[in-house]
Amino acid sequence: VKAVVLDPRNDFTLDQILSEKDVQNLIQLCVTRLLDTANPSLSTIKMQVHFDMNYANRAELLSEQHRILEGRLAPVVREIIESHPRVLKEMENVYRKIVSYVLLSSGLGSPTDIEVVREVTAALQSVFPQTEMLTFISLSKKNKEQQLKNLAMLVTGIRLYNRECGKGGSSIDDLPAILNETIPSATRAIDEGLNTCHTLAHQYTALLESMQEDEDRSTQLSSFKLKAALFNVRQHEAFLCILLSDAITSAQEVEKMNVQFAATMEQLKNTVRDKISVDTKDVFPLFVALSNLWTSFQDEILLLSFLRNMSNDLQQLSEIQSQLFPEEVLTSLLEGVTVTSDKERITETMGSRVNVSDFKDQEWLFPETTDNFDQLLIQYHGFCAHAIGVKGLTLPGNPAIGILKHEERYYVFSSREAAYIFAQDPDKFIQLNVEKAQEHAELIQLLELRHQFEHLIPYAQARNADNRLMKSAAKCDSSTQTDTHILPPTIVTSYEWNEWELRRKAIKLANLRRKLTHAMQTDLSHRRRENSTQVYLPKDGSTQTKRDNSSNVPRPQVFLQGLRGGTSPTTHLVKVDLTRAVDET
Repeated sequence: VKAVVLDPRNDFTLDQILSEKDVQNLIQLCVTRLLDTANPSLSTIKMQVHFDMNYANRAELLSEQHRILEGRLAPVVREIIESHPRVLKEMENVYRKIVSYVLLSSGLGSPTDIEVVREVTAALQSVFPQTEMLTFISLSKKNKEQQLKNLAMLVTGIRLYNRECGKGGSSIDDLPAILNETIPSATRAIDEGLNTCHTLAHQYTALLESMQEDEDRSTQLSSFKLKAALFNVRQHEAFLCILLSDAITSAQEVEKMNVQFAATMEQLKNTVRDKISVDTKDVFPLFVALSNLWTSFQDEILLLSFLRNMSNDLQQLSEIQSQLFPEEVLTSLLEGVTVTSDKERITETMGSRVNVSDFKDQEWLFPETTDNFDQLLIQYHGFCAHAIGVKGLTLPGNPAIGILKHEERYYVFSSREAAYIFAQDPDKFIQLNVEKAQEHAELIQLLELRHQFEHLIPYAQARNADNRLMKSAAKCDSSTQTDTHILPPTIVTSYEWNEWELRRKAIKLANLRRKLTHAMQTDLSHRRRENSTQVYLPKDGSTQTKRDNSSNVPRPQVFLQGLRGGTSPTTHLVKVDLTRAVDET
């Protein structure tokens, strides 16, 4: 859809919302283009999509493979970790599951082969007898999982050592020998495909150049399809270069691992040779090292298979070359045409370079004046920036002519004349290259022009519900669960909160009863000592010279009785004194 919309010949306006008629026209154009099986442009887009969706570098591929392997082993690991056997029969069942896990994780032999299972069981019992099951069961989940991985590596190393000594391992393939045979053949196959791409690219380029010079020849061929075929070959060439680089890296890694594996095996032989018993700290690291190296060999086998499959897939997507231009037809078309290879083009222009004094406002870079010259990010995948838009050709650029730095981007050219023409108005030719990529949508990825097309689809149009050009973001519901206590409890029994208890322990550790205190004097401290004087500050005092005093006397209390008289004619008066004594007050 993007290729059809970007093509200026289809007259789609990117800044307006498509009408119903435009949508129907777009659908018809897309269907017509998809059904055009004789179009090299469609094959190139298929190739680009296939490579983007399936290719992964070494780290990504191996990480994904290890994740898949762990996912397959997860049910077995879960059964072992979560099991809590109580009786002997249940423990034997868990032990058999451990044997299965060790065998499956190593990938050395089939689990259905009785001989292989016996060999793995014997190797496991030598490092992890069934009497250790009680200790294994008492471990935490995390420690159990780590213990299983360690056991798998140890058993793998033991089996590899026994195989080297001729005491077993008949089911283990000789991976180093297989890699030493298959890597050169795979590299040779990719290299042959790359040479074929070089040859076709040189021939197509020569035909297009001759068509631009001879008008009679242009009537015999379709210039558009020939350019599309050239772009198809160049894209195939770029992908094969990536695969070849990975194959060479794999060959270098295998060569290093062969040396390490042989050295580790020899060290292990010297350690175990003619000894009844060997310390585990001496041999266990060597067994683990052997296991890790063998896992690396298995990874290289996987990488090699992946590179082969990718190479075969790309070859199938480029078969349209032989259908459009069979070898006989191509040979007849090339009669009288001089075919020049990319190396020859670069060699012819090695002597010419740009004169910097001819350009006042342009910055040119050269190998002898620029640091990290070979690491500069060249635009258009290293092709000539002038030939793409003007001629529609992907000619190799020669950095020795000079690299033009324009708006923080670097451009190379196939000739000195092309460099001078481009430097006069770089923006004009950059726009021509963008227009050429709109006509041939496969150039967007081949020439790495994604940054040039980010602005072509407005945000408002992408947000409109009636627009179907943009794919909606995929959404899904997800959930996660964590353990309540992930880490095991860490209670420090030696912790003391009481300061006096810490002092008591410190005194006990110091053992002062058997220690002496020594003192000495130096020239600086001779006849010198610290002096201190204590004084008493004045205190507050007071003196009393006068005081008030008082005394209290008893209050008189006298009562008289008989003052009113009575029935008798004579009055009898009685006097009562109730006054208290002074000493009683």
